[in-house]
Amino acid sequence: MGGTMTAEPRTDALHALQSDGSAWPMPPQDGYTTDDFFSLDLPPHTELIDGSLVFVSPQRKFHTLAIDLLVNGVRTALPEHLRVRREMAVVLGRKQAPEPDLVVVTAEADADDCQTRYQAEDVLLAVEVVSPDSEDRDQDTKPRKYAAAGIRHYWLVRMDENKRPAVHTYELDPHTGTYAPTGIHHDRLKLAVPFTIDLDLTEYHRL
Repeated sequence: MGGTMTAEPRTDALHALQSDGSAWPMPPQDGYTTDDFFSLDLPPHTELIDGSLVFVSPQRKFHTLAIDLLVNGVRTALPEHLRVRREMAVVLGRKQAPEPDLVVVTAEADADDCQTRYQAEDVLLAVEVVSPDSEDRDQDTKPRKYAAAGIRHYWLVRMDENKRPAVHTYELDPHTGTYAPTGIHHDRLKLAVPFTIDLDLTEYHRL
């Protein structure tokens, strides 16, 4: 299961020595900021949510293959001014840096090969593939924060009864500032917004 490290009183060091000699980050009293987060040596795919570090469990094969399917399909559908990237941090605020499984960003925001993050205003679409340890975050916490940051489109991907990806699509309602559902896609992901795509989701079993 994934875990969250919440804020505790600050000690003199950023890291506390454990009994086995390893060092874990010691959270500041008011939680981590994004400046703290990007300066720490953390396990891959650690996220910052509400100033707390969220560690990711080993992922199921479904998670990896679903991301592969979507990245390949989205990349072939994107217009020239957009790019698709997997597992990159997105800065939503001073204490928020989640890592969506997939993002679609502007080409201008993707110009630096050494960059480690994107800003929320550069993201058109965020996608999360649900894992057992991330279900609450992917269904509730993260979409609320993506919506509050103004990311216009959100997709939530689940394993359906046929053990294939089912894509739940959402669009930001500018009047409520929340996501409104626009469809559930099982065999085929066919959309006109945020870009035109017609992806055969049954290809998942041929990856």
